Amino acid sequence: MSREKVSYRDAGVDIDAGNDFVEAIKAEVKSTFDENVIGGIGSFAGAYALPKGYKEPVLLSATDGVGTKLKLAIESGKLDTVGIDLVAMCVNDLICNFGTPMFFLDYYATGKLLPADAKEVVSGIAEGCRRGECALIGGETAEMPGMYAPKDFDLAGFSVGIAERGEMDRVSRVKAGQILLALPSSGVHSNGYSLVRKLFFDKLGMHLDDEFEGRPLVETLLEPTRIYVPEFKANKERIVALAHITGGGIVENLPRVLPEGVRALVDRSKIRTLPIFDFMARYVEEEEMYRTFNMGVGMVWIVDPENVESILESTDAYVIGELVSGEKGVTLA
Repeated sequence: MSREKVSYRDAGVDIDAGNDFVEAIKAEVKSTFDENVIGGIGSFAGAYALPKGYKEPVLLSATDGVGTKLKLAIESGKLDTVGIDLVAMCVNDLICNFGTPMFFLDYYATGKLLPADAKEVVSGIAEGCRRGECALIGGETAEMPGMYAPKDFDLAGFSVGIAERGEMDRVSRVKAGQILLALPSSGVHSNGYSLVRKLFFDKLGMHLDDEFEGRPLVETLLEPTRIYVPEFKANKERIVALAHITGGGIVENLPRVLPEGVRALVDRSKIRTLPIFDFMARYVEEEEMYRTFNMGVGMVWIVDPENVESILESTDAYVIGELVSGEKGVTLA
């Protein structure tokens, strides 16, 4: 038996690379801090003071990943946007319960830590936090050779927000006669990428650098998920309820904010579908498209008729339907 010494580096884990990575991201992380962040970077836990002004504050939490969109990022080497997706998928869920995002944490697991690649990813997370107006107060980087291939990595995100207890129940405020407003998506967002990859690369034999609508296909497919936090904050008093349109599309996500006896009538002709969805619809059944993708609608707001005009004037929202009495669910007409 050999008595030759072995090190952690021999096992595939480079502690020095990890330390270099932490140093490299400090400025990006600090750029997301607000006055409620306590302490700096490098402690065992992130600390955040509860904002003042709440009568009955309730903490809300959300967690998500990026799905197989991450595989496209890894294959293309374009890693600067998936961090935005990670934040978006969490904070867009929080606001649906009238929670204001406070802080965010991430988990980055890889086969071999490549500091330059990891810095790009975390820079994207920091940008997502700036767009979502929340602080990046912690994270974990795990180098796990044997668990992941050398260049592969996975991401998970965790966000915490705060809400007034009396404002959280939105469903009880929803009723027939209210109007459905669509807020446009920026693209495919972060759902349905297994179908996207199957169609574009397996069935059609396309490549990431093929031109699509005047730019490389990969840029369209990796367009980061839009974050709706600023619009929510600016219009909070005029919103009855809102639904984040993710996997399942409008038909499965909108009913989550409807009470029994209320049905959503969505005028399909008013939905401003994006070119990427129009293209995929040539090869995928329409019903499947609407059950898988956002189809150009990243979020749906339910509002009272008297507030429609002011919201349309101050945002890029547009009317796609209304609520009527009927069986709970969605009719795409």
